[in-house]
Amino acid sequence: MPSIKRMDRCLRLDHQLCFPMYAASKEIIRKYTPYLKEIDLTYTQYIVMLVLWEQERISMRELGERLYLDSGTLTPLLVKLEKKGLLVRERSKTDERIMEITATDKGIGLKVKSRKIPKEIGKCLNLSPKEAYELSKILKKILKNTTE
Repeated sequence: MPSIKRMDRCLRLDHQLCFPMYAASKEIIRKYTPYLKEIDLTYTQYIVMLVLWEQERISMRELGERLYLDSGTLTPLLVKLEKKGLLVRERSKTDERIMEITATDKGIGLKVKSRKIPKEIGKCLNLSPKEAYELSKILKKILKNTTE
């Protein structure tokens, strides 16, 4: 019979895949803080704006799916961004059940101020382009496998 100590080896923090992912994510987001303060956004508000800079108009449901956020988290976030004048929420003209989100001119203007952020964060990570690509590919695979 294996010893208890040997059986508990799987419960060591160093053996948990989730922990380095959690800690790295937390630390990377912390690196964003000074850059996001300059544009008066939180990290979550920033990722909302990233999507809006890619798409002119998106439904709240699609935005939530894209960011892995439920409506209970997304709604207050969108309300705050709307109060800042960065986006507009309005009912779809074709289906009033659908809430559509659009960046305002002020929100689009923030894009210019944000262009340096990815490069600055990239410097903090100190990964080669190949390493960054591989890491992104693996993380996207994990997301896909855990959300299906």
